[in-house]
Amino acid sequence: MVVGFVNAGIINLLQATGIIMGANIGTTVTSWIVSMSEWGEVLKPEFFAPVLFGAGAFITLFAKSHKKKEGAEILIGFALLFIGLSFMSGAIKPYRDAPIFSEAFRVLGQNPILGILTGLVVTAVIQSSSASVGILQTLAINGMVNWQSAIFITLGQNIGTCVTALLSCIGTSRTAKRAAVIHLLFNVFGTVIFGFAMFFIFIANPAFASSTADSVGISVFHTIFNITNTVLLFPFAGLLVKASDILVRKGTEKPVSTVEADMVRHLDDRILETPSFAIENAGHEIINMAKISLANVKIATAALLEENEAFCREVFENEETIDRMEKILTEYLLKINNLSLNDEQHLLVKNMYYTIGNLERIGDHSENLAKLARKRMDTHCSFTDSGLKELKEISDAAIQAVECSIDARAEKEMMKIRQTARWEETVDNLEEELRESHMDRLSNSECTVESGVIFLDAIANYERIADHAKNVAGYVKEEMQ
Repeated sequence: MVVGFVNAGIINLLQATGIIMGANIGTTVTSWIVSMSEWGEVLKPEFFAPVLFGAGAFITLFAKSHKKKEGAEILIGFALLFIGLSFMSGAIKPYRDAPIFSEAFRVLGQNPILGILTGLVVTAVIQSSSASVGILQTLAINGMVNWQSAIFITLGQNIGTCVTALLSCIGTSRTAKRAAVIHLLFNVFGTVIFGFAMFFIFIANPAFASSTADSVGISVFHTIFNITNTVLLFPFAGLLVKASDILVRKGTEKPVSTVEADMVRHLDDRILETPSFAIENAGHEIINMAKISLANVKIATAALLEENEAFCREVFENEETIDRMEKILTEYLLKINNLSLNDEQHLLVKNMYYTIGNLERIGDHSENLAKLARKRMDTHCSFTDSGLKELKEISDAAIQAVECSIDARAEKEMMKIRQTARWEETVDNLEEELRESHMDRLSNSECTVESGVIFLDAIANYERIADHAKNVAGYVKEEMQ
């Protein structure tokens, strides 16, 4: 997840380093849960799991609040964890006295490197240090692991957990790769420090090294390791960032040069693990799309009023970009919608989907204005001074409506929603007035039929642009109610 956040540009490397250190401490909670069976009969998995499962099922069936149902799902998850631990412990018991296990752990205990490699490989395969530590604790509960083996395997497990981040950074930006390397460096340095310290402790106290480990003791060591490692290396977070810059070579990432490429990078699938972050990130990209749509309205207006061919081409290029952005955002919102969302989040995702549709339509109308500008240039049509003034007036109002709707979406302010509605109403009134004034000019032979057709089509497009802006603000209003 941290790699995804860095790749998306949500956090920087120094912030990521702090999160990595905190996450390493947080992952020790699982080991404490596993060791609960040694605290007393009441906390054994086979006793506790049915209670949690029953409570979770009851709340799920009868609770109306989504938050309560989410809490119930957590209880059921813990129950399934405890049941799994109970099954695993029961499956291992028949092999408790098998000589192959005791001999294997004796060999691993005598060779710290082998112990670390074992923990590393097992964790890398299952891609979860919590799960691999849980397996080790289950073996310890059955009296099959000595302290020397347990310590070095645990150290290896902390390195093995970095494999997930390293695999996750494939195809990401250089910065994201550096985040994964920082995670690896953090755990490797800690393992080296603790590895040497424990090696000499075991040499000085061989009885302790060969004694049987227990799950609580493994939890204690796992916690001490991660807390101490964090305390020792936290002051050197900046150095870890610099070291990652040296280790990850420049030029290993593909250059990002387009708006769509930036959007794809920001809408990282790893962020989907946390729906709230994914929704927020999608919201930021919608604002970026909205700004391009707004810019296109302004450029199209300039093309029409100034008869500028270069502006026309820019509008057409921007329209293609807007279409591709709509496709990218739509696909991402569909992924979010398939996640476990509450009612509020479902409404937000739905409105985001409708919003990008309206923004794309604003882009289409901008394209229509550019086509009208090109038609005007091809037919050498000219507008009267009053016609140009009226086009400027209605275009300014439509642009104001779009700007206010974007601000409403970004800031969620009711004032901006009301302003959007007022500007949209202004555009509607202007369209009616301008149609009448145009008919007057046409009847007085002040303009040609060809220029009149372009004029009427233009004000119709501005009216539709304002309508779509009002729709965008309306979705925000719905979310605020």
